[in-house]
Amino acid sequence: MNKKALMAIAVVLAVPVAAIAGPDDDNLVINDELNIISVTEAPAHTENLDTIYSGWHFRTDETQALQIDDFDNPAMIFVDQAVDLYEAVDGAAGKSCASCHEDVESFKGLHAEMPKVDAESGELVVMEDLINTCRTERMEADAWKWSGADMQAMVALIGLQSRGMPMSVAIDGAAAPYWEQGKEMYYTRYGQLELSCANCHEENWGNMIRADHLSQGMTNGFPTYRLKQAKLISRHNRFRGCIRDTRAETFSEGSDEFRALELYVASRGNGLSVETPAVRQ
Repeated sequence: MNKKALMAIAVVLAVPVAAIAGPDDDNLVINDELNIISVTEAPAHTENLDTIYSGWHFRTDETQALQIDDFDNPAMIFVDQAVDLYEAVDGAAGKSCASCHEDVESFKGLHAEMPKVDAESGELVVMEDLINTCRTERMEADAWKWSGADMQAMVALIGLQSRGMPMSVAIDGAAAPYWEQGKEMYYTRYGQLELSCANCHEENWGNMIRADHLSQGMTNGFPTYRLKQAKLISRHNRFRGCIRDTRAETFSEGSDEFRALELYVASRGNGLSVETPAVRQ
C-alpha cells in the first residue's frame, strides 16, 4: 500500500484511513426485473484489478434502495423533464430532438459505447458533445452548459435507453492515443497533496476515509444523482472535484484532458452494466 498516498489523504481529511470495509455482496436488480451486472472480471487492459465492482456496492443500504426502484430514484424526476425537452421545439430551425431521431429508444446501445472517436473529424467525443452538436448545427439553438440541468437530464434520458447493457468502450484504433492520454492522467499525481486517481480508486478502494467508502471509481452509472448535491452530476464535474481536492488547479469541464480521462475510466468498467441514472451519496 502506498504510504505516501495514505498520509496525503489523511492530511486532507484530518483523520487516518480506517480499516478496510470492502464491497457488499448484494445483487443489484432494478424494478424487480432488470438484473444489473455489478461485479465482473476486470478487462484485460485494466491494471492492478482482478475484479471490478459498481460503485453501488460501496453505498449504504439506504442509498442502494433508492436505485433499485425507479419510483424511489430521485434522478427520474430529471429524466421525466428530459422527455419533455426531447419533444420541445427550440432554435431557429424550428426543430426538436424528436424531429430527427424520432423515438428516444432509438439510442439504445449508444451510451454503452461512449466516449468514442467521431469518424468524420477523428476527434474523441462524449455524449455532451453529441447533444450540443445537434442543438447548434441542426436545431440552430444555443448550446447547453456542460453540467446544466437540461444537459445532464438529456444525458440521463439517453443513457437510460442502454441500462442493463454491458459497457463496451473501444480503446483501439483511432481511440488508442486518447486512451493512452487518459491513462497517463489517471496515474499522474496532482496538487500539493500529490495524489492521482489511482491512489484512491486503485490502491485504496474499499477503505473507509471518514464517512466516505472509497469505490473503484467506475463511471457506468453517470450521470448520477448525488444526494450531497441533490442533482444530477456529470463525469467531468466529479473529475474536477477530485483534482480540486488534491489542491491543484483543475481542468475545465469539456476539456480535451477530461474527454481523454473519461475514455480511460469508462474503459476500466467494460463489462459492467450501464446503470444510468445511478444514485450515490
